[in-house]
Formats: sequence, C-alpha cells, structure tokens
Amino acid sequence: MSVTIYDIARKAKVGIGTVSRVFNNHPSVSARTRNRVLAVARKLHYRPHPVARALAGQHSNSILAFVPFFPTHFFSEVLQGVQSRLSDLDWELILYGINHPDQLESSIQRHAVRSHMNGILLFSMRIREKYAKHLLSLKPTLVLVDAFHPLFDSITVNNRRGGYLATQHLIASGHRRVGFLNANPHSTPARERLKGYKDAMKEADLEIRPEWVRQSRSKELDGFTRETGTHLMKEFLTLGTKRPTAVFVASDIQAIGALRALEESGLRCPDDMALVGFDDIELSQYLNISTIRQPMFQMGALAVDIFHRRLVDRKSPPTHTQFVPELVVRKSSNGHSRTPLALAAGGKT
Repeated sequence: MSVTIYDIARKAKVGIGTVSRVFNNHPSVSARTRNRVLAVARKLHYRPHPVARALAGQHSNSILAFVPFFPTHFFSEVLQGVQSRLSDLDWELILYGINHPDQLESSIQRHAVRSHMNGILLFSMRIREKYAKHLLSLKPTLVLVDAFHPLFDSITVNNRRGGYLATQHLIASGHRRVGFLNANPHSTPARERLKGYKDAMKEADLEIRPEWVRQSRSKELDGFTRETGTHLMKEFLTLGTKRPTAVFVASDIQAIGALRALEESGLRCPDDMALVGFDDIELSQYLNISTIRQPMFQMGALAVDIFHRRLVDRKSPPTHTQFVPELVVRKSSNGHSRTPLALAAGGKT
C-alpha cells in the first residue's frame, strides 16, 4: 500500500495541512518543522503523485498529450520516445484522445488548464488562429508534434521531400506510370506528400494523370487507415492495363491495405505493381515494404527536451525543428520475389 500524507502527518506529529504546505513550499512553515516532515517523507519513501500535487495548486510534473482518438502505429512509436525521455526526468505522461478537432479547445481548457498541467503535447492537430493567442496566455507550455504554428515550438517532418524521394525512387527504378494513393487532402501531411509526388513527376517530365492520383475522403484519422489503402488500391485495379505500374502510398498502414487488395486480386508486388509507403512503422520491415522513414522515436524524445528547456526559459523565441526523412528500399519496390502478404491479409492492427 502506498504511503500517504496522512502517514507522514502521523509520524511527524503534525496536521495534514502542515504536510501539504511543506510539499507546496509555503513560507508559513518553520524550517524546523519543514525538515522534520521531509525527513519522515524520505524515511517512508514517499513520492507525491503528480496529479495530487496539481490539485494542490503546484506544477504537476506531468505532461498531457492530446492525440486523435483512434491510435495508430505512428503515434505509438512517437509516444515511446516521449515516455522514454519522461522516465529519465521522473515525469508522468497522461494521454487524452480527441474524437473530433472541434473538441480540442474545450478539452485543453478542461483537462490541461483546470488540472494545472504544466505541459501540453499536441499531436497532428491544427490550432485555430483565434485560439492561438489565448493559448499563449495560459500557464501550460505547449509543444506541437507533427504540426506547425509560428507561435509555438514545433517538430515536423519535411513531408514534401519525403513524397519526392518516394516517387523519384520509383521513377529511377524504371517506372513511367507512377500513381499516388493518398490520405484525406484536408490533412497537411497528405497535401505536402502530394506536392512531393508532383515535384518528382514534373522533374522527370512524366504525365500526372488524374486517374492515377487517388485521395481519401475519410475523416477517420484523415484517411490514414488500412481500409483506405485497400479501397483506393481496388480503384486503381479497375483501370486494368492502364493502371500504374508503381504506386507511392501516403502511409505504411495504407500500404498494408493496398498490398491486401493486390493479394486478393492475384497480383504480385513488385512484379505486377511496385510500392513505396511512408513512416517506416515496425510492420513495414516484416512485410518488406519500401518506405520513407520518419524518426518517430526521436521526435517524441525531442518534444520532451524542448518542453523541458521551455520551462527554464519561457521568453525565448519558439523553435521549429523539421526532420528530413530518408528512403528505405525493400522488396516491395526493388526485387523479384513475392512480398510476404500474409500479415497484410489479416485483421486490424
């Protein structure tokens, strides 16, 4: 059973109000009493719970991360980096899922401000201009991950460059009919990856046919889902012999769905259609998916480092870190063996 302030109060022979004031550094407590309470706390190996300290009006030593409600491999791997660095700092991570972007502002006010969290990580969600200045006036420090706003520290990946690298690799492999299977263009990464695709096609003086660019309209995770990949790949396959011979897919999870559609149609990857994804989630290496690697773990760890520095110097200008992704070539775009699709044809992940 964990030690409470009641245990400390009883051992130190003071009231619980005194114990609370000691932990909150209240000036009304004498040095002698403070030392006695702290000595008892050390002897009992007491560690104040972060949320409990927050409710007492102090910093919580906790970071609240707002993520889209449906988890993805991308968020999981970034959060591993966050948690790793927080463990080093002996801080806690509290997750809160957002069902819809319209809920973001009320959720920040309710869960971050009222509970006195001193840190907010905001994943892959945009901040309205009208709300940005209000956020600046709040006590919690805000760091954006996979999102950008000039007023706040941000960590992003050069999605346009990644889209270019993926498409250019397929072109360099000898393909001239290169398609793009995208997520919802409402998403900033999706729009930027499309620009990269177009950059590479124009540079190679290749035609960009409208039927070779398929974009999701799904609002669930902005279309970055396996189901979207399956559905859009099936649309490509209806083109028959006029379909692309290679496809850049906006995310690895969509690429897994696309591979499933190829498998169900009796086609082989890369023999019948080459493919490159985006993210380099763990599953990609097992399925031999060529991809654009994002440093997801490093992004999460850096977010905590930036937050920690911001606590020390709140007045310094915001920093904007943009990682340059790298191409990882595997069999889905560079080989003659059938890509192992057993996992791709399985259930949801």
